[in-house]
Amino acid sequence: MRSHEYFYNYDRQNIQKPDAHFSNVQTKFIFVTGGVMSGLGKGVTSSSIAKLLQLADHKVSCIKIDPYLNYDAGTMNPVAHGEVFVTDDGGECDMDIGNYERFLNQDIPKSHNITTAQVYSSVIDAERKGEYLGACVQIIPHVTDEIKNRIKTIAKNEKLDFLIVECGGTVGDIESLPFLEALRQMKVEEGPQGVIFVHVTLAPSLDVVGEQKTKPTQHSVQELRRIGIQPDFLAVRCSLPLEEKTKKKIAMFTNVTTKDVLSCHDAKSIFEIPQMLYDQGIMDSIFTKFGKVGMVNTSANWDAWNKIAYNMVNHEDQKVKIAMVGKYVTLTDSYVSVNHALKHAGAHLGKSVDIHWIDSESIDDYDTLSNYDGILIPGGFGIRGSEGIVQTANYAREKNIPYLGICFGFQLAAIAFGRHVLNLEDGNSTEIKADAKNPIVDLLPEQKQVSDMGGSLRLGANKIVIKENTNAQQIYNTGIINKRHRHRYEINKEYIPQFEKSGLIFSADSDDGKRMEVLEIPSHKFYLGVQFHPEFNSRPGFPEESFTSFIKAASEK
Repeated sequence: MRSHEYFYNYDRQNIQKPDAHFSNVQTKFIFVTGGVMSGLGKGVTSSSIAKLLQLADHKVSCIKIDPYLNYDAGTMNPVAHGEVFVTDDGGECDMDIGNYERFLNQDIPKSHNITTAQVYSSVIDAERKGEYLGACVQIIPHVTDEIKNRIKTIAKNEKLDFLIVECGGTVGDIESLPFLEALRQMKVEEGPQGVIFVHVTLAPSLDVVGEQKTKPTQHSVQELRRIGIQPDFLAVRCSLPLEEKTKKKIAMFTNVTTKDVLSCHDAKSIFEIPQMLYDQGIMDSIFTKFGKVGMVNTSANWDAWNKIAYNMVNHEDQKVKIAMVGKYVTLTDSYVSVNHALKHAGAHLGKSVDIHWIDSESIDDYDTLSNYDGILIPGGFGIRGSEGIVQTANYAREKNIPYLGICFGFQLAAIAFGRHVLNLEDGNSTEIKADAKNPIVDLLPEQKQVSDMGGSLRLGANKIVIKENTNAQQIYNTGIINKRHRHRYEINKEYIPQFEKSGLIFSADSDDGKRMEVLEIPSHKFYLGVQFHPEFNSRPGFPEESFTSFIKAASEK
């Protein structure tokens, strides 16, 4: 690992930045586009570039553009789209916002996730108010101006040195065209030293011939150039490092210099990508293109970050097997923040976390769960697979297997206890059975008049008060925490005395005691349920405390 020298304060809550090299000058923009197909890693590329600039003492942030017509990601199926990431200020966003937060170790507000619906809603609202002075409202200039205004407003309000903007989808998608046109216009308006384009593409290797193929990249760049955008860098995804002859061929057909064709080959961890890009000279090229030759801080000490990246792997001899029993396990990206949080905790403890995803709808042999060191139930909604989760939560309690239940896993753990310990007949959630005889989990009172599904959940960070002399207090080592929420149902307080009389206590609450936030069974090896989503606060090098305690308990034989 490369090691340089400089002081870098990697703080728990945010990064305290020394005076930036670009102070009192306009923000520089880096636009990241994608070609060939989705899922190539635009989010990781964007995050890695942002991290490199942050490590060089610059104030940086990221924006994700999602061209779909949903207003936000809140109503989207996680199996089709991936996890819905929740921000501190209550945004239901694309999961790449989570990538940005984890790489930069800083909170990203919901305004940094821009969708087509948000843009068009603003334009239509302005038209209805007569703000366009009778003009015929069109994609160009009105929609593109709204897109540019959103980007520039964030850059100005946050006084950023660099703003990385990732455009979702792929070049050629109809939905992406207004956004790509807006980014093209910004290149003209900001000048050649104000904007850089990074295009993420693919160089597959066919087993039949064993050769890295360049045609997908060639055609993708041709399409990008056809709409007026010439990329400055190509971040080429490949299984093995790009061969020099492949780089030269790509450069010749795309009008990108060979040194700016970057190999983004497979790595053990995504947190190794910044080093991979740095080693290929991306920082020198970025500063040169922005007219800041010699502004790279070559004395920068990466020890803190490289230690974190190193610790995310290299623990294969200390494995902890975790069963994650959930509703959306067919796509691992459905629980990407939970997966990361487990890995963060494992790395902190010097363990390798081996996650096994189990479909709660199809599980029938619960004794197989005894093969795991710990059981985790992530969030979810609805009746499908709920009985499997209830039985899993009860099995973990009966067999004294470390258990962590998040949101839905918290609620159904309470139901499992109600049914099997308190003998509450027909104990259930009214989300699952509206006329349950014992509604252990019920609709939040303020939700009873809500008709819209989108943006109407209890969302964002809330202050939580932890009771003294509880496991929760030992885990968090404080009496007050702030955690992010995304739920519509809550524990019915009428049942709390019965629970606590029988050995399950609610050790934290919020909203002046109205909402139960944490449940635990003190006599159990580790049995914790949380109404909030702790995974959204976990960062590499700074794991969320409940995950650390869970993995620690799971690793103790």
